[in-house]
Amino acid sequence: MTKPWLAQYPAGVPATVDVSHYTSLNQLLEESFKLNAHRSFSVCMERWMRYGQLDEWSRRVGAWLQTQGLEEHARVAIMLPNVPTFPVTMAGILRAGYTCVNVNPLYTARELEHQLKDSGATAIVILENFAHTLEEVIDHTDVKTVVVASMGDLLGPWFGRWITFAVRHLAKMVPAFELPLTAPDGTQRTIVPMKHVLHEGALKTLRPAHVNLDSIAFLQYTGGTTGLSKGAVLTHRNVVAATLQAEAWFSPALARTGDIRNTNSIAALPLYHIFALTLCFLAVRWGSSLTLIPNPRDIPKFVQTLKQRPFHLLPGVNTLFNALLQNAQFRSLDFSQLCVTQAGGMAASEGTARQWQQVTGCTMVEGWGMSETCAIGTNNPILSKEFSGTIGLPMSGVDIAIKDEEGRDLALGESGEICIRGPNVMTGYYRQPEETRKAFTPDGYMRTGDIGIMDERGYTRIVDRKKDMIIVSGFNVFPNELENVVSLCPGVIECAAVGVQDARQGESIKLFVVRSDPALSEEDVARYCRDNLTAYKVPKYIEFRDELPKSNVGKILRRELRSPH
Repeated sequence: MTKPWLAQYPAGVPATVDVSHYTSLNQLLEESFKLNAHRSFSVCMERWMRYGQLDEWSRRVGAWLQTQGLEEHARVAIMLPNVPTFPVTMAGILRAGYTCVNVNPLYTARELEHQLKDSGATAIVILENFAHTLEEVIDHTDVKTVVVASMGDLLGPWFGRWITFAVRHLAKMVPAFELPLTAPDGTQRTIVPMKHVLHEGALKTLRPAHVNLDSIAFLQYTGGTTGLSKGAVLTHRNVVAATLQAEAWFSPALARTGDIRNTNSIAALPLYHIFALTLCFLAVRWGSSLTLIPNPRDIPKFVQTLKQRPFHLLPGVNTLFNALLQNAQFRSLDFSQLCVTQAGGMAASEGTARQWQQVTGCTMVEGWGMSETCAIGTNNPILSKEFSGTIGLPMSGVDIAIKDEEGRDLALGESGEICIRGPNVMTGYYRQPEETRKAFTPDGYMRTGDIGIMDERGYTRIVDRKKDMIIVSGFNVFPNELENVVSLCPGVIECAAVGVQDARQGESIKLFVVRSDPALSEEDVARYCRDNLTAYKVPKYIEFRDELPKSNVGKILRRELRSPH
């Protein structure tokens, strides 16, 4: 196949990446720990963790897990926010030879039960704030080993104790829980605090893990927006490839730091999410540091953290950038060191991108990917001077094809399903052979469910998700297009469009708007739409809301807006 995008690659960006540089993801970790032992890996609540500490503490966690009788390549769940315990636990699981199962800490009991049962997890590391949820479902799972972490773990002996005390007793954020020590089958569970694991693990030796590039590193569960979530099988090869691809793409923009190890990347997106997870491994690869943000929804506190030191790489979703732009203190920050603003996870709007560039002087660079592609599949050139409105070019080693329903390649400029192939693409869905079969074309491309158009330069523009398309009197209306236009309307902060049943024309468009100007009226928005959109794309209904429903990573949940309740 022709690859027009290669001619658009910036100087120094390779066409492919050499994954064979490593024998496993563990080798990447071990090499970095050795090279960067005295450098800072992360800062959280102004408490620093060095690479040497990450090495030692994760070694202890891994050694302790190996004494718990877990089967080879056992699945170990991680249910933690962005605190130092997360990377320590993740590295420990991998170094012990097990598979990480990332779990959203805000899951309901139903969602947690499904993921634990589907993955077959037999151990979990969980923040005590969420242990009451585990209590509800643990007897319906195979979990026999539970490590309970506290918010103050690894934040220092005195400060850490204060944080844990404040979270438990002042903020009262830890609901009462009692995890049963005996399972329904009569076997005993091991339930211990993280401090016990770190103490006991120091007395044990971490045995070498029998893993290679084809071993499973993560079961990364999809959002489950159309039903039960599925576990995308990400191998050590997939994660190494994604890390090297991100390095190849981002490095040119960070050259002005003088030494890429000085890069301070902001981890505001949750580390259980594939976007932030890749950022974490990229930092390890570089030997650079992460600023961990436990609660990015607390925008004032987030902004205070950004004030503390220069920051160079800021990944986020459109809603996060919007929220920051609404904060006066954020607009007064020093952005002179900001090299990369990476947008992903959802479509970035031109209105937000334009305002971001005005405020920060840094171009918002949009990329695209999914759990199944180990984060980024395509990205705009990192040195772009303006927002392109496309998802950019395939990353190094990635092939993109636009295909029809039968899997046939379409010509450049034709609209079809975006299909992707590359070393970062999952091997399939965990224990779901039929879903895996349906996900791939006969020539090895993964169907993404996104509809897009590739131009003659190799840039792809997403039209929308198949399931979100609105059909008005036989005409296809793609919500992303409508939302992008409305985002430019003066007084609009953000918006979302959905289809609602209409007896006359099949579906009508309903637009939900969050406004910054209380004087903005429905007629104002409707007039702006009529001035900028074909008649059948103009919303029939417009509703103002104080906020839009979002997932825990900031994606707007159109399904909740469609619901009549």
